[in-house]
Amino acid sequence: MDHLKMNGKYFIYLYGPNGDLKKSLSGNNVVTTVGKEFLASFLNSAVAGASTFTCKYMAIGTNTVAESASDTALGTELARTTGTASYISGQIFQVTATFAAGTGTGAITEYGLFSSSSAGTMLSRDTESVINKAAGDSLTVVYQLTIS
Repeated sequence: MDHLKMNGKYFIYLYGPNGDLKKSLSGNNVVTTVGKEFLASFLNSAVAGASTFTCKYMAIGTNTVAESASDTALGTELARTTGTASYISGQIFQVTATFAAGTGTGAITEYGLFSSSSAGTMLSRDTESVINKAAGDSLTVVYQLTIS
């Protein structure tokens, strides 16, 4: 019997004011229980032709509590922005979001993908070692969800 598995991964890139790469991180995440429910609901809506997939909003925060499948929000959200969604061959759904200079400044440790520009369903959450985003820095976060 085949089982559907989902594996998410975050890639984080911090750029200085001059555009030079200052730091990069990557890590696996937990796909949340409500995120799985959101996907199941989306598939049902897609069959009925009644819905558009809206999980393209990336959030960053400063909470260091480990991610859990029961999470529904970031611990301490600093900023959220609209990402660009794409399909990558190999059953990979990808969202890329950039937090411009002056947005989400601080000691970033958590990342989340949401279905709305505020509140909404959190598809996934990841905590990583701190990445200090200064006021002049930009931060690009790439999320990949592989369905196999």
